[in-house]
Amino acid sequence: MMPNTCSRRKFVGTLGAAAGVWLARPVLGWARPTPAGSAGRVAIGKCHEYGPQVAEALASLFDQLGGLDGLVRGKTVAIKLNLTGGPDNRLGQTPPELTHWVHPDVVAATVHLLGKAGAQRIRVLESPMGTAQPLEEFMLQAKWDPHDFLSAAPRVEFENTNCLGQGKKYSRLWVPGGGLMFNGYDLNHSYEDCDVFVSVAKLKEHSTAGVTLSIKNCFGITPCTIYGQGAGQDEPSLVPKGGRAMLHDGKRLPSKSAPSPLAAYSSKDPGFRVPRVTADLVAARPIHLAVIDGIHTMTAGEGPWTGRNKPVQPGVLVAGTNCVATDAVCTALMGFDPMADRGTAPFEKCDSTLKLAEQLGLGTRDLNRIEVLGTPIAEARMNFRSV
Repeated sequence: MMPNTCSRRKFVGTLGAAAGVWLARPVLGWARPTPAGSAGRVAIGKCHEYGPQVAEALASLFDQLGGLDGLVRGKTVAIKLNLTGGPDNRLGQTPPELTHWVHPDVVAATVHLLGKAGAQRIRVLESPMGTAQPLEEFMLQAKWDPHDFLSAAPRVEFENTNCLGQGKKYSRLWVPGGGLMFNGYDLNHSYEDCDVFVSVAKLKEHSTAGVTLSIKNCFGITPCTIYGQGAGQDEPSLVPKGGRAMLHDGKRLPSKSAPSPLAAYSSKDPGFRVPRVTADLVAARPIHLAVIDGIHTMTAGEGPWTGRNKPVQPGVLVAGTNCVATDAVCTALMGFDPMADRGTAPFEKCDSTLKLAEQLGLGTRDLNRIEVLGTPIAEARMNFRSV
C-alpha cells in the first residue's frame, strides 16, 4: 500500500486550483452520448497516486473528450459508485478504496469537475450491502468523510438506492426491445430522476462476469428490497436483506410487484444470467459518462472474498462517452481481448457482457472502431493474470 501524503481536507481544498486551468480553456463542445452501435471516444491518462493530481488527470481526460459543459450544465447528474461488499471487507490490512472500491479522491474530483461545468444538482448513489441506512452513514463506517463530497460542488446529495430511500415509489425502467432476462426493472427513483447518468467504477476482474467496469457497476442499481434474497414476496420489503443471489442463480423470483421474468430466466447458470441482467440494466438506464479508477486495484475478482486477490497499481484513469467502448478499452488495459467470447479469458465461465451489450446496440467492443485518446493502450496495459 502506497501512503497518501495528502490529507483528504487538503485534497478537497486543492480541487479548485487543480481544475482551474482546465476550466479556463475554451469549451470544445461535448460529444453527446454516442448513438447506439457507434464507436465512441475513450481517454486514458497516467495517474500514479491519489491526491490533487487526480483532479488534474480527470480534467485532462474530460478535456480530450470535448469538455463537460454541454452534457451537464443546468442538469441533474446522478453518479453511481462501486462500493461493493461491506466496509470491513479488506484484502489484508489494505483499505477497500485501494483494492475493490472506487477511491474517494476520484469521487470528489468527479463531483467537483461536474459542478464546475455547471451541473445544477449532483446525486451520489450506491446500494450499500444489506442496509437501509443513509449512504453517508455507510461511508462513515469506512472512515470516509461525506463532507468531502458535499463541499466539492454546490448542491450535492446522497441516496441509498438499495431501498425506497427518499422516494415515494419505485421507478419502472423498461428495456428497449424487450430485454434479455426481464423486460423492465423496478429501481430507486434516483435512476429515473436525473438528466445525466455517470458510472464511476474500479478497474477489476469479476468472478462471475469476467470483468467489472462501468457496465457491471450498474448491476448494483437493483434494490435488494425487490431483488434480494430477503425481498418481499408480493411487495418490496421495507429494508434490504441479503444479496442479489436470485439474479445470479434464479432460486427465487423478485417481488411480484416487479415485472415478471422472461423465459430465459429459467436458466440457473450465473454465467448466463448475470451478464444478461447487466446488459438489460444498462439498456434501460443508459450511461452518459464512464469513469474508471485504475490507480490502485487488485487482481482475480470483484472483492477480497474470492481468496486469490493481489493488490496492483496500474496507475491509470479512464473516461469515455460510451460505456461499451470504455469497458472494452479497460478490458484491454487488463491484458484481455475485449472480443473474447465464453470460454476465453476473462470470460472462461460466463458469457461476455460486452458482447451482449454490443448486440443490444449500446456500443462497440471492437478496438479498431474506438478512438483512443491520451496514453496508448500498449503503454498503460498491465496483464492481470501475470503480475
